[in-house]
Amino acid sequence: MNRHIAILALTLALTACSKSGSENSQANETAEELPKVEIQQVFTTDVNQIGEYTATVEAFKTNNISTSTPNRIKNILVDVGSRVAKGQKVVILDDVNIEQLRVRLANTEREYNRAVKLLEIGAGTQQSVDQLKTELDASRRQYTNMVENTVLVSPISGVVTARNYDPGDMTGTQPILTIEQVQPVKIIINVSETDYTKVHKGMGVDIALDVYPDEKFKGTVYLIHPTVDASTRTFTVEITIDNAADKVLPGMFARATLNFGTANNIVVPDRAVVKQTGSGNKYIYVYNPGTQTVSFNQVQLGQRIDNTYEVLSGVKDGEMVVISGQTRLSSGAKVDVVNRAATDSIANK
Repeated sequence: MNRHIAILALTLALTACSKSGSENSQANETAEELPKVEIQQVFTTDVNQIGEYTATVEAFKTNNISTSTPNRIKNILVDVGSRVAKGQKVVILDDVNIEQLRVRLANTEREYNRAVKLLEIGAGTQQSVDQLKTELDASRRQYTNMVENTVLVSPISGVVTARNYDPGDMTGTQPILTIEQVQPVKIIINVSETDYTKVHKGMGVDIALDVYPDEKFKGTVYLIHPTVDASTRTFTVEITIDNAADKVLPGMFARATLNFGTANNIVVPDRAVVKQTGSGNKYIYVYNPGTQTVSFNQVQLGQRIDNTYEVLSGVKDGEMVVISGQTRLSSGAKVDVVNRAATDSIANK
């Protein structure tokens, strides 16, 4: 009897040990199956609000030199690349009809003066005076217009960028010359309506040109258009570049940077951002130390700063975000934190 009792006790002991070992093994396996992640605590910090835009350099003003009536070109005094001053003569047209108009104008003036004197002594009529006055005004306008369209001057200071005729040609539909003002030059950008209150006339702008990779140019907001494009939700801003050295030419590709001040926002490592394939949405796993689980938060990102992103919504100050190990995660999953990265590099940006 005692022998049977001993055997039964031994069997129970072995069974208990086997069960205990199995439970410990299962617990270890469960712990090993938890996704391993690295986390980092994030904080709000002052972030420079930068707007970057691309544009093409344009002349500040463009003027097409042409004539209102067809005429033969007698001489062109400038060529492409010539610099001209405001009021400078640039084209001489045939003046064969000017002398005839001058004689006609002189005769009309004499007839008008005679009619006025006759009216003064009672030998003429007011109707004659009025009629001759109308003819005189018309002759003067015609003569002035002919003179203006015989000697053409530049209304702006600039450089000749196009010449479409040669001496002896008859003028047609194209301008004879195109003159562009290139001191200053300008660029035109379209800015989001959300930044409308941040842009003001006289605001400084940093300009970069691909043709001069090692140089920065200074621009100034010259004009802010007073309407917003309803289709793009942007408004137009014109920026001038002094261009005293004539290094910036119309047609060059430019990059403009506007500084809108600072905002106190969260900054996270770029490794924390998960991009959802096919949707364009961005997410971040946020770690909850109380439950040792993660939540899958959709976020709105601001600008990229080196290897970090500004976060406008979706993550709160002081929260811990997952920066590695996201591939096996899902919202609500329990995780095993294997490392907590330092936050100094982010907080000091």
